[in-house]
Amino acid sequence: MSDQNFPTGTLMAGKRGLIMGVANKNSIAWAIARQLAAQGAELAFTYQGDKLLRRVAPLAESVGSDTLCDCDVTSDDQMDATFNTLKDKWGKIDFLVHAIAFAGKDQLAGSFIENTTRDGFKSALDISAYSFVDAGRRASEIMNNGGAMVTLTYLGSERVVPNYNVMGVAKAALEASTRYMAADLGPRGIRVNAISAGPIKTLAAAGIGSGRHMFRFNKAAAAMQDHTDPMGVAGAALYLLSDLGLSCTGETHHVDGGFHAIAMPQETPLRESLEG
Repeated sequence: MSDQNFPTGTLMAGKRGLIMGVANKNSIAWAIARQLAAQGAELAFTYQGDKLLRRVAPLAESVGSDTLCDCDVTSDDQMDATFNTLKDKWGKIDFLVHAIAFAGKDQLAGSFIENTTRDGFKSALDISAYSFVDAGRRASEIMNNGGAMVTLTYLGSERVVPNYNVMGVAKAALEASTRYMAADLGPRGIRVNAISAGPIKTLAAAGIGSGRHMFRFNKAAAAMQDHTDPMGVAGAALYLLSDLGLSCTGETHHVDGGFHAIAMPQETPLRESLEG
């Protein structure tokens, strides 16, 4: 993905926004950032701690951004500082991309009911779902009438995915939050949507048990019988954040090669793909 050229244009010319959740060059958030920049957007980025800063800073520089904010989404002080920085620099913003989720690795393997702890549940819901509510409220305060927000979710919110466990519950809460936020902010012309992307080999995906099987099965069972391409997710984000998606809000938009639409895949292609 890092060597691919994103379509260029002016769909986001004159628009400014915040990208939350870039971890490295393989992040879905980074693909979205590259696509928005290619269409003329001016970007700011969050990171958490010096380790991530070393990864994010060169990426931000490559798309002409010098606005990076150290932001732990569980800290009100750091969230305040982040959005105050944007207000002081730009006055207002036009869009928000939220790509932040976390659950302890011990919560993402084996039995959901046996391995989900009270603290693990609270942490997953706080970081993966409430952080979008909190960021969205703050972002809306520095948006004029009109604006757009996008968050990232996954089909494990709707169906059981082995080892996804508490993260599936957190993503379900995230999708419900998206709808409630859309209703609250709609009268101001601010649109709020979620993208349900298929499995992509990111740092976050590496923490899920049996990830290799998940990737093989998704490719075999998807309508397109292929992996989800980050460029496709970035294109969907461009649509939802630009004026192309002007009347779209409260949606969970699937970008997974049609995997979500298949109840039962054909037996022979599935068996051959899994065995191969």
